[in-house]
Amino acid sequence: MMIDVPIPFVAHRIDPPSQTVETSKAEIVDMFTQSYLMRRLEIAADVLYKGKFIRGFCHLYDGQARSISHWSPYDREAVCVGMEAALNKDDAIVTSYRDHCTHLGRGGTPLEVMAELMGRIDGASKGMGGSMHMYKRDAHFFGGNGIVGAQASSDWSPYDRTPIGAGLAFAMQYEKKPNVAVAMYGDGAANQGQLFEALNIAALWDLPLIYVCENNHYGMGTAIAKSAKSPEYFKRGDYVPGLKVDGMDALAVKQAIKFAKEHCVSGKGPIVLEMDTYRYHGHSMSDPGSTYRTRDEITGIRQERDPVERLRKLIVEHELLDTAEIKAIEKAQRKIVDEAVAAGKASPEPPVENLMKNMNQIMDNVVVRGVDSEARTHLTEAYGVK
Repeated sequence: MMIDVPIPFVAHRIDPPSQTVETSKAEIVDMFTQSYLMRRLEIAADVLYKGKFIRGFCHLYDGQARSISHWSPYDREAVCVGMEAALNKDDAIVTSYRDHCTHLGRGGTPLEVMAELMGRIDGASKGMGGSMHMYKRDAHFFGGNGIVGAQASSDWSPYDRTPIGAGLAFAMQYEKKPNVAVAMYGDGAANQGQLFEALNIAALWDLPLIYVCENNHYGMGTAIAKSAKSPEYFKRGDYVPGLKVDGMDALAVKQAIKFAKEHCVSGKGPIVLEMDTYRYHGHSMSDPGSTYRTRDEITGIRQERDPVERLRKLIVEHELLDTAEIKAIEKAQRKIVDEAVAAGKASPEPPVENLMKNMNQIMDNVVVRGVDSEARTHLTEAYGVK
């Protein structure tokens, strides 16, 4: 079946793709199912954080819920599900600290996300990474990154400034694989200088790299008009082609990513995609999200562009499912999330001997603050740490 996306693509230094997207009933239903699962999972994470089951940082995929209502505060599920519809698991992805749903999209389980958020051993990173550091190596998901801009550009080490996204793309090119790397970042990170450095070398070497800027219009509490002289992020590459996409339309995202991948693997170098999204609520759990904009602004975008509701509307308009079938999908996804929460709570915390695992070098006389004598004995016996 063919469906026209309502908002045209805007192109820079390239002809835009067609607004008519080839899809199917199965694909649209799957997009809706995955989007609804992601939404319910993030709502559950919000509840767990407020119940103190999640400690430290918790960056949900788009802002934080203040209530569980019909109109959820999360609006970027379309980017994740649309992107996955155009990629395969041999394509590499690296993203920012809002990475829970990207992990799901790469084939991760709700339990892996929930357990990781609660610091449990069954988590995606064995309970050692938390909200910002999901990881799934077998699906070429190289995780979330807590340093703004690092995923799209450079490592945070003062000695090794190796570009992460560009490095993944270089690996694809070097090994002659027909795949791409996707580096995802926000409008706040778009002003980081190292992003331009990496983009320069990616363009110079014609690397198969898709830059995906998720523009939610606010970097923490600062509107893009106050932080960027040129907020047309898809044009930021100058000599690199770009495309502006409705990031709240899953089919538009799929079409754009498919187009971008074809561009990259044909040897034409990188491309910048700006996904136009919106953050309904705050940047973080401590941000009410209502001090730097009006409630009317938030409500208007919710009612007109919510990505899950748009998929639901497509299903109804094209008579792909009836109301009972849609409700059955929603019920099944809620059950999956509930079971993941319960299993995550039941999962044990990582043993203390894991503290020194996955380090480049185990050094003598390492002092670990806050580790009691019993724990230190375990470290000494296991790793020789005194």
